[in-house]
Amino acid sequence: MPELPTEWSNLCALVFLLGLKHGFDADHLAIIDGLTRHNGRHRRPFARYCGALFSLGHGAVVLLIAVGVSTARARWATPVWLESGGAWASIAFLTAIGIVNLRAVLSAGPEEVMKPVGIKGRYLGQLATASRPLSVALVGAVFAVSFDTVSQSALFALTALHFGGVGHAILLALLFAAGMIATDAINGVWISRLIARADQIAVIASRVMSLAVSGVSLLVAGYGAAGLLVPVIARWSQDSDLLAGAVVCALMAGSYLCARMLARLDQAGRAMRGAG
Repeated sequence: MPELPTEWSNLCALVFLLGLKHGFDADHLAIIDGLTRHNGRHRRPFARYCGALFSLGHGAVVLLIAVGVSTARARWATPVWLESGGAWASIAFLTAIGIVNLRAVLSAGPEEVMKPVGIKGRYLGQLATASRPLSVALVGAVFAVSFDTVSQSALFALTALHFGGVGHAILLALLFAAGMIATDAINGVWISRLIARADQIAVIASRVMSLAVSGVSLLVAGYGAAGLLVPVIARWSQDSDLLAGAVVCALMAGSYLCARMLARLDQAGRAMRGAG
């Protein structure tokens, strides 16, 4: 968890970016993939909106945590281990996610459509069979009950109190949720389109995204660990939180575009070879 800015506008921008980045979490991508595929197979009309529904439930928990922490501030002091403990927990999970997804890509068959691999999803995989909009939102709420999400939400709320009251904490929670909803909603629509086709385009696009999840997870984990261990990097990172968040979001968005471009080039090449 980065040190949060002391300027309100910069804090709002950073929290929104962190929400965007959180939506690219491998556990989010994996469970949204499962929810979308399950409901898509049963031709349920809300299948493409599973990403948005999931993140609405997730965001509701973030909001509740922010309200609870900000209203209880007089009776609860911030534990000294909260920020460093949350940071190291995030680094450990990101490293595991990066390695697992990289291994999945390297071991996949040549015509296999890849699915993002999460950590929590391995133990909560049955939740991917949720078959109603409210159930999908409840799955998002369940996934929000984690050390990483709780620690982030608590820090947002406590930091917001330096600028005002509970309203500021609620605004930060809503900004975080808005960023997360944007990326999760796009991911749900993306997956629903991949499901609709079982050709080489889906194979290439899914591999690019799985590699992007792995690469970004390892990159963020390495950057976070360096910031905690190396004083020079720690000082630099304090002034570059917005830039770092923007880079991560740009990398993931670029991977979407790269996947589409490579898939179309492959399709065009196959068409030319078939014509020849």
